[in-house]
Amino acid sequence: MKICVVGSGYVGLVTSACFADFGNTVVGVDIDREKVKQLNKGKVPFHEPGLDELIKNNIKDGRLTFTTNLKKVVNDSDLVFICVGTPTHRNGSIDLSYVERAARNIGESIDGYKIVVTKSTVPVGTSKRITGIIAAALKKRREKVKFDVVSNPEFLREGAAVFDATHPNRIIVGTESTAVRQVMSELYRPLYLLGTPMVFTNCQTAELAKYAANAFLATKISFINEIANMCEIVGAEVKDIAKAMSYDNRIGGKFLHAGIGYGGSCFPKDTRGLVYQSGAAGYEMKIVAAAIKVNEEQVKRFCRKIVSQLGTLKNKTIGILGLSFKPNTDDIREAPALAVIDFLQHEKALVKVFDPVAMALARRSVKGVTFCRDAYQTAKDCDALLIITEWNEFRNLDLARINKLMKKPVIIDGRNIYNPGEMKKLGFIYTGVGRG
Repeated sequence: MKICVVGSGYVGLVTSACFADFGNTVVGVDIDREKVKQLNKGKVPFHEPGLDELIKNNIKDGRLTFTTNLKKVVNDSDLVFICVGTPTHRNGSIDLSYVERAARNIGESIDGYKIVVTKSTVPVGTSKRITGIIAAALKKRREKVKFDVVSNPEFLREGAAVFDATHPNRIIVGTESTAVRQVMSELYRPLYLLGTPMVFTNCQTAELAKYAANAFLATKISFINEIANMCEIVGAEVKDIAKAMSYDNRIGGKFLHAGIGYGGSCFPKDTRGLVYQSGAAGYEMKIVAAAIKVNEEQVKRFCRKIVSQLGTLKNKTIGILGLSFKPNTDDIREAPALAVIDFLQHEKALVKVFDPVAMALARRSVKGVTFCRDAYQTAKDCDALLIITEWNEFRNLDLARINKLMKKPVIIDGRNIYNPGEMKKLGFIYTGVGRG
């Protein structure tokens, strides 16, 4: 198939590369000329394991290219995917301006039947909105062109997006057209060999399904963090509780890792978005709202632990290991580390930081901190060392060396990657999350 992907951000690039790898001819479209130029050289603007190699291979094989010429690509394509950003305002409402612009540009360009597929995370009713925008653009041109709008939400985990795109748990397609179902089934046919289930439903259901999935996972994280907070009060061990819960196959063990809380571009945005949408529809989403509140409090609770260990933070040197919101990505959007840095700077502490891949992005937005070359330079002369992101390289540090380098051997572990008993034997004053 010939596919046009509008938007070359995180979702757009993974979608483009993986569809090209399935044997389709894919053209990614972006308005940023320099970005397009770099992409055609195989240079990916963010860190995602395996994506750069996938893009380079498919460019080399002639299945993947990038351009700024939307009109030509749209009319040469069978399917047009909208993969643009949908940022959330502080009140939880979704900014659909990029989606609307894409829809308007498509309506101003198409000269024959097209299937327009929305992969961006969008609120319920957006497919109808896109349909209206395209129809209005065609009417303005006095053109009668048939088209269908499909909702096909993505479920990509940052740090594992290529695997998720090629080995998905499920494919959800929102359409009421039998013909479109056949086309989408053919598009995803390479996944049939893996037994990937396809769920066909209407657009509204497909749109809401993405929010429901992310809100549930975020709630699961907040739930175990509440249990962890209880553990700290009564002297229980949250890791053992999570392990006991995981043996119940109705619950499972994933997303039961207590810590400093979730961040990133999806869970915060989608939980707030779902609460806003439900309110606009006249329903109060109490459980999801509570999950958001618990997550916000979790970072504050972590910051109180720093004060509890050190007292006043003025002129104290604090080291932070991990800036990205999770391992295997350089994404620092709504990362807990940023909130901790804000708190420390407000308290007049001196902050040193290190992250294996997120340093370049952090330098653009994080000011007033010392960027270090590794964990050991970060730990040197610190009054406390904070573990914020569970990168593998932080799991096997030379702890004896860390202890000697620090002014005070205080470690506050926001991801519970070390054993409290062993840390105390090594001479550390160690604090985790939910460790009785």
